[in-house]
Amino acid sequence: MKALYDKISFKTSKITTIAYSTSFSLGIRVFNRRFHDPVYGIYGFVRLADEIVDTFHAFDKKHLLDEFKAQTYRAIEDGISLNPILNSFQYVVNKYGIEKELVDTFLLSMEMDLDKKTYDQHGYERYILGSAEVVGLMCLRVFLEGDERKYEDLKSHAMSLGSAFQKINFLRDLKADYQTLGRTYFPGIDLDNFGDNERSKIEEDIEKDFRHGYEGIEKLPASVRRGVFVAYIYYYSLFKKIKNTPTADLLVRRVRIPNIKKYWLLLLSFTKS
Repeated sequence: MKALYDKISFKTSKITTIAYSTSFSLGIRVFNRRFHDPVYGIYGFVRLADEIVDTFHAFDKKHLLDEFKAQTYRAIEDGISLNPILNSFQYVVNKYGIEKELVDTFLLSMEMDLDKKTYDQHGYERYILGSAEVVGLMCLRVFLEGDERKYEDLKSHAMSLGSAFQKINFLRDLKADYQTLGRTYFPGIDLDNFGDNERSKIEEDIEKDFRHGYEGIEKLPASVRRGVFVAYIYYYSLFKKIKNTPTADLLVRRVRIPNIKKYWLLLLSFTKS
């Protein structure tokens, strides 16, 4: 039965989400249950694409990504895929009316990771749009369940929140991106001479995104508001920890939030949201 296969597919996406992101999976648990599978479906898809360009170094990553793209579009068109993660993703895309443009933009950002090592301002903004902002818009489509007016109202806020999260990821992963993958996402930054002035400008930009993103969280339906707030409070806590870390240390170690503190932040969200 197709229903049984769909169930197995969403379980595969859930396993992928939990394995790769404790913090994100914690937020999903707080959503109304009807949103669990759709968000797992989106995150599983995003995570698999990201793994292709970031970790499958022993393989032809361009070929793998080209195959992944073709399979993604075919799955959406056919309404099924023998890849369980793509099967759950196509289900979400078709059920919630996620625009092909959002999928296109995300996959383009993954292509950029194959060969771009440095970014100018335009490329930086384009990459963040594809890798983070449109993912927020995919989730917003799910959360609002066809309410087009509300979607247009919250669209810019969802994009700001995704942007803040991605820029924090860039700061957190400076060492791995630069030393392992040879990438520098922040435009005009020489990481061999990365100083406090350049860093302060980046942090001010993130603060601006956070403020605008939070305004949107307050307008979300109650069924998803706390779950998004969990992600917000986790990333803001990570941001504060990064801000308290000397610049030189960011280039030699990855700043983390211990799992025990993630669970504490989850509990804290119930008192503040």
